[in-house]
Amino acid sequence: MRIIQMSEITGAVCDAVIRANTILPPDILETLRAAREKESLPRARKILDILLANADIAAKERMPLCQDTGLVVIDLSVGQEVKLEGGPLEEAIQQGVREGYKKGYFRNSMVNDPFVRMNTGDNTPAIIHTHIVPGEDLWLQILPKGAGSENMGALAVFKPGESLESVKNFIVNTVAAAGANSCPPVIVGIGCGGNLEHCAYLAKRALLRPLDQRHERRDIADLEKELLREINKLRIGPQGLGGDTTALAVNMEVEPTHIASLPVAVNMNCHCARRAVVKI
Repeated sequence: MRIIQMSEITGAVCDAVIRANTILPPDILETLRAAREKESLPRARKILDILLANADIAAKERMPLCQDTGLVVIDLSVGQEVKLEGGPLEEAIQQGVREGYKKGYFRNSMVNDPFVRMNTGDNTPAIIHTHIVPGEDLWLQILPKGAGSENMGALAVFKPGESLESVKNFIVNTVAAAGANSCPPVIVGIGCGGNLEHCAYLAKRALLRPLDQRHERRDIADLEKELLREINKLRIGPQGLGGDTTALAVNMEVEPTHIASLPVAVNMNCHCARRAVVKI
């Protein structure tokens, strides 16, 4: 049994949201650099240069990578041998978000209600997905998600007899319809399986996977690569101004589903694909 104090969790979340909003992960930077070297359109290469320069300035100056510092999504894994002391776990996490956004001077984007729309003033509440796992560690994967890319997601529930080709067309057409609105080059997260809400969660979770890691199943990894090729044939390009690089990666998560259902969700992340991992 291991004891973890809530104050430790609050401090870790505070630091993580600042890091996520100011420092682009190494795999994103490396993929952007590789895309820049392969890009055939001069205008697109110039835009990728600007995106890389922006990331460099943000890291050096500890300034936000993007003015939309996002809705914070947290994937939380709690070891079943952990004992938590010092108050409610969710409140400790929300307090970490509050403190991080205040300390980082980040924009507060959360409103209290979809219709009343009064700003909550501290960028909470974050959305927390909690999993109980073996062991005595606590993990938080933090994903600040801007609205530009989030708004262009889509979900469809196909009949189980629908062809794989129809599913692929749905995914590619979703990216095509997004155009420049999702701030390409994008990372395309795809969830397949589960039910209506779990499928959407899988698409979001797919965005947490590093871009240099393909799916462990060979057939799904091949499908990720095929979809990336097809999406880049759209030639939407960086910031929607044309080019070879519409997407940096396609990450797919697949889980069991009902015999009579085939749910598929698409959730895109913009080129400013912010995330941070915390282990306590």
